[in-house]
Amino acid sequence: MVNDPYRRYALKYDTFVEPFNSVIRQIVIKSFPVKEGMKVLDVGCGTGTNLMLYHKAGCLVHGIDLSPSMLEVARNKLGEHADLRVGDASQMPYQDNFFDLVTSMLTLHEIPYRIRSQVMKEMIRVVSREGRILLTDYHPGPIRFPKGWMFKAIILLFEVVAGREHFKNYRDFLKKKGLPELIGAFKLVVETKKMISGGNIALFIMKPV
Repeated sequence: MVNDPYRRYALKYDTFVEPFNSVIRQIVIKSFPVKEGMKVLDVGCGTGTNLMLYHKAGCLVHGIDLSPSMLEVARNKLGEHADLRVGDASQMPYQDNFFDLVTSMLTLHEIPYRIRSQVMKEMIRVVSREGRILLTDYHPGPIRFPKGWMFKAIILLFEVVAGREHFKNYRDFLKKKGLPELIGAFKLVVETKKMISGGNIALFIMKPV
């Protein structure tokens, strides 16, 4: 049986967390215009809100998440409109060079350090040579005052509530300089870099070399 730390939160996630993520989500979706028929994979898709937006834009959507409870919520939203799989993102069940767009929003900071690089390798493996990888996650700063510090307080609250292991991984992610450090270890061309939420969140769009 899969250990599911989100079992207690899945049904409440959209009610309590989504209002804080919705603005970020809209920025993410608009940052890379999609075309009808594009194959999109969301790594750590959670309750499927990103996938719903891509589906409405005419994309063929796929999602992978380690939490069966979160995916159950996603299935209730998307029905047969998405290919949703419970799985480990460090060993994804997709063929090489398959997706036009691979996204991951506020997921990599949750992943233990020992496998973050492997998840990145897998995202690079499954994206097509003409495709893009779109990552959004917490950023170590600098954080702008006062707006950034207000967002920081909210983020810390959510990360603490998510549990000890989650908070440990979050702190380690920031200690290791977040996305810039992780991305720098791979052969990727950064096309877009954007700071959100007063410097607390970074968005990167990249293509494989």
